[in-house]
Amino acid sequence: MPVIAIESADAPGVLALLEASDAFHNALYPPEENYLLDVGSLRADGVTVAVARVDGEAVGMGALVEAGDGTAELKRMFVHEAARGRGIAGGILDSLEERARGRGITTLQLETGPLQPAAVAFYEGRGYRPIPAFGSYLEAENSLFFAKAL
Repeated sequence: MPVIAIESADAPGVLALLEASDAFHNALYPPEENYLLDVGSLRADGVTVAVARVDGEAVGMGALVEAGDGTAELKRMFVHEAARGRGIAGGILDSLEERARGRGITTLQLETGPLQPAAVAFYEGRGYRPIPAFGSYLEAENSLFFAKAL
């Protein structure tokens, strides 16, 4: 059973997850179409990182980036390939949604790519609906955008 907790972006195992996520996304999209936050950005004020661990090993993560206007963006949702299919992504998302509600966030938004049909199906199955581009993504031509009212 995974344990999901709010942790620092530089907690043990998180860097390895970020590297695996980078490799996954870089295999799908050119660098200019990857909007991945680095460790420094994940340490910023208003950013919450949730990490899933199995037997102490970091196997998944996600981040909540507050915009300061009642919205937040989901970033860096990733579960290591060996740990997929166990409900870990859902647990991470539940944790981040609960955190967002507790912080007064009313809408969660996200950006993902068209070459990730499993991610799209996951978010749609969790109540996220397509929206127009938002924030810094207005020029992103190969991205898909979703939001959910909390």
